[in-house]
Amino acid sequence: MTDLHCFVSVEFPDDPNVAGLTYWYKSPYDNAEVGDGVVAPLGRHNNLQRGVIREVRFTKSYNAPFPYEYIKSIKQLIKQG
Repeated sequence: MTDLHCFVSVEFPDDPNVAGLTYWYKSPYDNAEVGDGVVAPLGRHNNLQRGVIREVRFTKSYNAPFPYEYIKSIKQLIKQG
């Protein structure tokens, strides 16, 4: 999978401003799974917030779920129990 990138869809259920919405991120962690927690930058100020992975995709950059150059990266993966 060297030419594939890991993309994760993240929900931030504890933030009432974006609850119920998901955002796509690049993941440097190939072992990310649905239900794992993450710390990721959110919003234009890139404040780090905890979220939950709702979907994982492995694909090439040209098939990214959002324009590749605009996708932010998660900063930390928190494996579920």
